[in-house]
Amino acid sequence: MTRQTLVPDQFGPLQGVRILSTGSVIAQPFAAALAAQWGAEVIQVENPHIEDTWRTIGLKVPSRDGKGEVGTSWLAERRNEFNVTLDMSKPEGREIFFKLIERADIWMESSKPGSYERWGLTDAAVLTHNPKLVICHVSGYGQSGESSYLGRASYDMIGQAFGGSMYQTGFPDPEPPTRAAPWTADYITALFCLSSCLAAHLHAKETGQGQAIDLAQFEAIHSVLAGTMVEWFQLGVVRERSGNRSPAFQPYDVFRASDGSVVIAAPAQTIFDKTCRVLGLDPEDPHWATARTAINEPNGVEFDAILRGWVEEHTMSEVIAILNEAGVACSPILSSKLAAEDPHYQARNVHIEWDDEQVGRVRGTGPLPHFSATPGKIWRGTTAPGADNHRIYGELLGYFSDQLDEMQAKKVI
Repeated sequence: MTRQTLVPDQFGPLQGVRILSTGSVIAQPFAAALAAQWGAEVIQVENPHIEDTWRTIGLKVPSRDGKGEVGTSWLAERRNEFNVTLDMSKPEGREIFFKLIERADIWMESSKPGSYERWGLTDAAVLTHNPKLVICHVSGYGQSGESSYLGRASYDMIGQAFGGSMYQTGFPDPEPPTRAAPWTADYITALFCLSSCLAAHLHAKETGQGQAIDLAQFEAIHSVLAGTMVEWFQLGVVRERSGNRSPAFQPYDVFRASDGSVVIAAPAQTIFDKTCRVLGLDPEDPHWATARTAINEPNGVEFDAILRGWVEEHTMSEVIAILNEAGVACSPILSSKLAAEDPHYQARNVHIEWDDEQVGRVRGTGPLPHFSATPGKIWRGTTAPGADNHRIYGELLGYFSDQLDEMQAKKVI
C-alpha cells in the first residue's frame, strides 16, 4: 500500500516515495527530477533571497504573461515538482525543514561540505528527526578527504577534468582536451545520486535504518572510465586521446559520405567480417586487418582508407541502408532538428507536449525509459519560485495561512 501524496494521480514505479531536494543548478536536482517523472513526490526547495540560476541559463522562452523568460533547460528538467522557498539559516526555517524531514523518505542536497552543519543541520540531528531517512550529499570533492580540496568550487567541466574523463576526450596532442557536452559530469552524477538513494531506501524499508551517502562528482566520473586505472596500475599505461576512434578495435569512427557524416562501429570480429564483405574484401585473407588491428598498423591504415573511399562514394542514406542491412552498426549524427524529424523517435513517442504554468504549451523529451507496468508521465510543468509554499506548508505541515503570510513577510519562505 502506497502512502497518500500530493501528486494528483498515482503513477510510476516510485509512487509513494517522497523526496526533499534542496540543491541547485544541475546534478542533484536532476536526480530528483527523474524521480518525479517516475512518480515520486518531489519537493524542491529554493532560497527565497536568490532563485536557482538554472532558471535563466541558456536560451529562454517568453513567459505566458509576457513579463519574463524561462530557460529551456529549466522547462525540460524541473517538471512534476512542488516548488517551495525556505531560508534554513533562520530558526523558523530550520523548524520547517525538520518538519519536512520527518515526512520525507529521501533528502538530496548539493553544497560545499559544512554548509548545513553551520546551521545545526548535521546528519546526526537530521536522522534524530527521521531515523529511516536516506540522505545524499552531492559535492564536487566529497565530504571528507584532503582538507584543501573540500571547500573548492566544482562545476561540470571541473568534474570532468578532475575525474579523469576530460584527459581522454578529444583529439590527440597538440589539440587540447575537450569537455563532453552538454553537462555530462552533472548528468552522470545525477544518475549515481538517484540510484544510490533508491538502493539505500530499499535498505531502510527492510531494516528501518537510514543513512547518509557521500557522493563526490569526480568519483562518479572516475567510476565510468572503463579499464583506465587498471591499465595504469597493472601495465603502467596512460590512456591518451584518440579522437572518435577506438583504441581497441576498428572501424569505430566518423566517416564522411558524399553529403554528410555517419558513424560506423564494428567492435566484434563478426561485424568486421560483414564490413569486409560489403567492401568486396575476403575476411579470410590474412592480408587484411582484423577488428583488433591497430588503426596505425599498415594493414589497418589500408583497410581504413578503403572503407573511407567506399563511404565517400555513397550518400549518407545509402551508407546507412547498406551497412545496416549487412548487420554493421551505422548511424547518422543527429542534431535536435533531425532527432525531432526521425521516424523512430516519433514511433517511440520520445517527444511529447505538456502544459507549463510559466510559458504555456511546451514540447520536449518525455519520461524515459518506458516502464511496461508503471509508466512515467508529465502531469505538471515548471512553476515560479515558491509557487507551492501554501500547499506544502499548509496541507502537508499544517501551518495556517496567516502564519505563512507572516513568514513570507520575514523572508523565511
